[in-house]
Amino acid sequence: MMYYSTKNAQNRVSLRQAVLQGLPADNGLYLPETLPRLDRELFIRLPQLSLPELAYEVAAPFCVPDLPEDSLRRLVADVLDFPLPLVELADGSRALELFHGPTLAFKDFGARFMARLLAGFVRDSGRKLTILAATSGDTGSAVASGFFGVEGIDVVILYPKGKVSPSQEYQLTMHGGNIRALRINGSFDDCQRMVKSAFLDSGLQAQRQLSSANSINIARLIPQMFYYFYAWSRLPVAVRAAPLFSVPSGNFGNLTAGLMAQRMGLPIAGFVAANNRNNIFTEYLAGGGYHPKPSVQTVSNAMDVGDPSNFQRLLALCTNNLEAIRSDISSHWFDDAATRRAIREVAETQGYILDPHGAVAWLALQKELKQAAVAGRFYSAGVFLETAHPAKFRETVEPEIGRLLPVPPALQPDASYVNHAVDLPADYSRLHDWLLDTADGSCTSTVSASAAGNSAEAASGSRGGNVETSL
Repeated sequence: MMYYSTKNAQNRVSLRQAVLQGLPADNGLYLPETLPRLDRELFIRLPQLSLPELAYEVAAPFCVPDLPEDSLRRLVADVLDFPLPLVELADGSRALELFHGPTLAFKDFGARFMARLLAGFVRDSGRKLTILAATSGDTGSAVASGFFGVEGIDVVILYPKGKVSPSQEYQLTMHGGNIRALRINGSFDDCQRMVKSAFLDSGLQAQRQLSSANSINIARLIPQMFYYFYAWSRLPVAVRAAPLFSVPSGNFGNLTAGLMAQRMGLPIAGFVAANNRNNIFTEYLAGGGYHPKPSVQTVSNAMDVGDPSNFQRLLALCTNNLEAIRSDISSHWFDDAATRRAIREVAETQGYILDPHGAVAWLALQKELKQAAVAGRFYSAGVFLETAHPAKFRETVEPEIGRLLPVPPALQPDASYVNHAVDLPADYSRLHDWLLDTADGSCTSTVSASAAGNSAEAASGSRGGNVETSL
C-alpha cells in the first residue's frame, strides 16, 4: 500500500515514510492510495472475532508488508488489551465507551498503535526521532503514556495554557524522561500551527528527525477505524443494517477514520459531526462556506479547534464535493449550557454518566434522529462515541449529577508528582530555538525549580508540584 498527499496525488510514499515523516513537505496529509473493500465473508465472521483479531484484519491491507504479518498480530494484541463496551441506554441509543485504556480516552487506540509501529521503524533506521504533538487535552495524555520510555524516540507535546482540565494536565506532564510538555500561552490552534511550521522547516528537519503523533499522522487513523468495525459487529443482528454514528468532532480525525471504514464496506448509514461552539463544519454543511477562525474555550475542550486539520482528508474522501459530504455526514452544534443540561438529564433519567464530549455527541444523535424521522429517513440504530472518562472532567460533571465521581487510579497524582511543563509563548521562533537547544535529542534539559518546596506542596494534598521553565 502506498500513501499519497492530499495536495499532490503524485506524491506517493510507503507506510514507513508516511509515518516517520508525519506531514508531507507540500503541507498536505497522507491518505492510502486505495481503500480496499473487505470481503463479505469477513463481515460474517466479525462478531466472532476478538478485538485484536478484528483489528488485524482491518489493518493488514494498510500495514503489510511494511510491517510483517506476525509483527502486526503481536502489535494489535499488545495495544488492544482493554475492553470496548457498547452500552445501551434506556432511550435506545448506544454509547461506545472508548475510555477504558491506560489514559481513559479514545486516543489510547491511536497513540499506543503508533508508538509501537514507530518504535520498530526507528530501530531499523538507526536515527533518533522526535515526536511533535499538539493537544487540546487527551491526545497529549495518550501520546505521553504510549511513548514513555520508548527507546530512540523523544516526545514534545504542546498544549494551551489554562485550556485543559487538571486531570488532563496531570497525565501529560507527569512523566519526564523522554516526554516533555510545552505549555503554550495561546490556543490549541496556536499549538497546531507551531507544530505544522516545524514540519515544514527544512532547516530544522535537517537537524532533528521529526514526526507527528496528532491525527495528521496516518498511523493515528488506521487504529481509529477498529472501533467502528467492532461496534458494528457487536450490535444485535436486527439493528446492524444501517446504524448512525454520532462523533464528537474537533480535529476530525475520529470522523475521518469512520468515513474510511465506511468506504471499506462497513455498512454505516451515516455520521453526525457533533460540534460545540467551534462550529465551522456545521456552518460549512449549512452552505456558509469553510471559514477557519480562532477557537473558543468550552467545557468539551478536546473539540476546541477552529481549523480542523483533517478537513483536507474529508474533502479528498468525498471527491472535494460538498454534496458528497452531505450525503454521508450531517452536523449539529451545542453550547456549554446545552452540554451541561444533557449531562444532568441523562444522569437523572437514564442513570448514565456522560463526559462533556459524549454529551455533545448524544445531543447531536438525538437531534439527527428526530430530523430523520420527520424527513422519512431510516437508521437501524444510533451509536454515539463516549471519548473520555467522565472523571477527567469532574469540574463540569459533578455539579450536574449532584455527587462526587469515583476517581480512577490513573487520574490520582501521588506525593511524588512533579509537573515537568516548560512555558513558551505562541511563537514558532521560540519553539524552533527550544528544539535546537535540545538538538542532541535529549528531552531532559535542566529546568529551574524549587523542587523540594513543590514536592512538599504535592505531599500536603494539592494538585502537585511544579518544576518549570519560562522561555
